[in-house]
Parts: sequence; structure tokens; C-alpha cells
Amino acid sequence: MFTDLSTEEFRQQFASGADSDYQFIDVREEEEYAEGHIPGAANIPLSEFMARADEISEDAPVLLVCNTGVRSSQAALFLASMGYEEIYNLEEGTKGWLQRGYAVDRLQTP
Repeated sequence: MFTDLSTEEFRQQFASGADSDYQFIDVREEEEYAEGHIPGAANIPLSEFMARADEISEDAPVLLVCNTGVRSSQAALFLASMGYEEIYNLEEGTKGWLQRGYAVDRLQTP
């Protein structure tokens, strides 16, 4: 299965640099990701997730995020079914991150 993390648990365990050897994946669609994502998160949209799962290593923890934790939990269940062992879901998503006033990165548009 996978472990749900609150925003504060994520910041303590991962964002503080205590565990820098992890994969952080935002499963929102490209447009949502471009509008603002948690620093350090790579984008693999849920709509492409199954086809691109081979981009995710089984050798490092995987932390998944979306807007509210629903799509990322679907991605987490998929990875668990594929045999991944250390999977985390940011249960409050990017929305919870923003509600606390934390910074996001935005992609430059041409």
C-alpha cells in the first residue's frame, strides 16, 4: 500500500533535506503543473502515468502529489500494484500547500 502524509509531515521528512533520496512526482495535468507546483516536483500527469511508470525507480521512495490528494492516491495504488514498496501520498495536495502560504514554482510561458 502507501502512506498518506500531511503537508507538515512532508516538510519534516522530505522538504527539510533529511531524506533527499526520493522521487517527487506531481500527477496533475501539464497546465495545472505549469500554473504552480511544489518546488522539486517533476510532472507525470495521471493521464500518462501508466504508460510512463517505467520512468519511476523502484529503488527510491516515491512521493506523489496532485491538487487535493485524490489523483495522487490513485497513482499510489497503481504503483503499489506494480510492486513498489515505499510510496507516499501528499494527502492535502498542492491546495493544502498553498493554503499554508508556502511558495510554488511556476513554469515560464513563451
